[in-house]
This record gives sequence, structure tokens and C-alpha cells, in this order.
Amino acid sequence: MLTIGGFAFLIVCVFGSFLITGGSIAALADALPFELMSIGGAAIGTFLMANSIHEVKHTLGGIGRTFKGSRFHKSDYLELLSLLFLLVRLASTKGPMALEAHIEKPDESAAFQKFPKVLANTFARTMICDYLRIVGMNADDPNQIEDVMARELKKTLAEEMHGSHALQSMADALPALGIVAAVLGVIKTMGHIDQPPKVLGGMIGDALTGTFLGVLLAYGLAAPLAARLGAIVAEEAKYYEVIRAVLVTHLHGNAPQVSVESGRKMVPNEYMPSFQELEEAVQSVQI
Repeated sequence: MLTIGGFAFLIVCVFGSFLITGGSIAALADALPFELMSIGGAAIGTFLMANSIHEVKHTLGGIGRTFKGSRFHKSDYLELLSLLFLLVRLASTKGPMALEAHIEKPDESAAFQKFPKVLANTFARTMICDYLRIVGMNADDPNQIEDVMARELKKTLAEEMHGSHALQSMADALPALGIVAAVLGVIKTMGHIDQPPKVLGGMIGDALTGTFLGVLLAYGLAAPLAARLGAIVAEEAKYYEVIRAVLVTHLHGNAPQVSVESGRKMVPNEYMPSFQELEEAVQSVQI
């Protein structure tokens, strides 16, 4: 909602100041539909040329995320940490093989079923199961596991950031596309140079509307959306860093409580549960 509110405030301030200082909205209204078709169409065309269909869908989905915000909040992190505590405690007390029933069929696992949001998160569920499965195969070098997890998370973050980069590329192109529309308007004006000044003035105004619209869409819409999406992706990446921190700390031979505390420290400050809140949550975990 803050994104929508910010854009509405921007529109009110830009067009409000124009009207207050004596500008005519009629002149803009006449030119905007055609300039928007020219500039917006060119922007969409370049966007489609620069991206695959998968990346186009990914970016469009990312725009929706800018209005919803991050998917993960304090309750989600508490749920994740509680599940990880349960799993590493089971591995510590009964050995890695005790996890086999949970990680081979997580949908049927009593542990995962207690935490439906983690179970529904395909990437998180797969990540937890895959690395615990690797540990069960005696690949328990914590430094090696940490390196592999770090590389996977870096790859995933780069892929998730593509939508933000695509929007930023569009924002960078929009001012130039506005100039293209303005130049076309000037060309049209020069073709009517024999017209009276009043007519020429209106045509030049229409041409300048293209420059105005390109800059407004670039710095007032596309660039803020790109920045917002990038911030959301970076914030959500911390959710998976929590998994890495807990599992790696566990592999270093630490107690389950120490492992989840290591993961808690990776939670964004806005959503980080307190030490007491986490302790209460994990103490209530039973299967």
C-alpha cells in the first residue's frame, strides 16, 4: 500500500503544481494518450526483446511483490527456526539416520506437518531436505557444506534479482524513448511550419509532453519499482540464510540451541524474535 500511496502522492504533486502555476491540463490530456502509446509501447517492446518468456513472467510477478512486500515476517522465522531446532536436535540425539523418514517424504513427516508454511515453501523445504540428506551420506565437512550452500544461495539470489534489473534497465531507457517521441513531434511540427504560431505552439507542446512522460515514467515509476523489488528480494534471501546458518553451526558440533541462535542472528532486525521468544517457541516443539 505504501508503494501505491507514494505514486499517488507523486502524481498529485507533479500535476497539482502544474495546474496551480497556470498550466492547462487539456493540453496534456490531448497529447498523453498518443505519447503514452509511443513511449510505453517502445518500452514494452524493448523489454520483450531483452528477456525470455520465463524472465518476463518472473518480472511481472515481481511487480506484484512490490505491492505486497516481503513474504516473511516474525512468525515465519519463528516457525522456520522451530522446525530446524527439531531436526538438528533429532540428529544430535539419535543420529543423522533418524532424519531419513522426515527428509525423504517431508509431506508425510510429522515434523514438517507441524510447520505448514515451511512445508509449502518448495525451495526452503527442498534445501533443508537436500543438505540433511547430504549429511546423512557422511559428507559432514562443515566448511565444504557451507561453501556449497553459499554458492547455491548466491545463484538463487542472482536469478531472483533479474526482475529488479530488468525494471531498472527499462527505467534507464525511458528518458531516451521520451526524447525519441519528442523528436518525432518536432519532425511533425516542422512539416507544418507554415501554420500560425498558435498551432505550432500546440504541436511543440505535444512534442515536449513525450520528454516529460519518459522522464516521469523512468524516475517516478519504473526506477522506484526496481529498487523496491530488489530490496524485497534481498530481504527474503535472509530466510534461506537462516537455514544455512543453523545447519552449518550444527555441523560444527554445536548444541541445537546454539545452532538456532546462530540462525536467529541472520533474521532481519525488523522481524528478529528475541532470545526469549525463540526459546519459548523451541521448548514447545514436540513430535
